[in-house]
Amino acid sequence: MLVLSRKKGESIMIGEGIELIVLGTEGDTVKIGINAPKQVEVYRKEVYLAIQQSNREASRSSLIGRDLSGLIRKTEK
Repeated sequence: MLVLSRKKGESIMIGEGIELIVLGTEGDTVKIGINAPKQVEVYRKEVYLAIQQSNREASRSSLIGRDLSGLIRKTEK
């Protein structure tokens, strides 16, 4: 892990198109601005993890649905 110290108004570049800017601090909270191309998805980690979990659950239910539909077709014949 790379650890950097930045002050208010300073920024960090990730690649050529993503800039993280320290906007300020309030107690233990840091406000960060993110400039990134529109095609780059930016999420808070807890939201990202929830999306991943939802995608896994949807994938499992899709697979279960296909398995059950195959069984139903076999019994109808």
